[in-house]
Amino acid sequence: MVRIVWEFMARADKVQEFENHFANSGPWTALFRKNSGYHGTVLLRDMQMPRRYLTIDRWENAAMHRAMRERFGAEFAELDRAGEAFTESERHHGVFEEA
Repeated sequence: MVRIVWEFMARADKVQEFENHFANSGPWTALFRKNSGYHGTVLLRDMQMPRRYLTIDRWENAAMHRAMRERFGAEFAELDRAGEAFTESERHHGVFEEA
């Protein structure tokens, strides 16, 4: 099992839209659920900096995540562009596996 971790800073006037876009019931997870090997997403909000979020996507392995990106590249890019309207910044922290 791998976890893919991203950090976002939501725009002050777009917090609700950000949460809707990246939440477990949002369009990202709808795309991910079309693929085998996807095991869910967690959206975390920083208690000290309420516009700062982490997303943690769980995949069976990194190859399954790469296959999804290849299979749904256009949809992935479209969702990524749409999300830019709700964020000030985003940072990919990496792909992690349990030690």
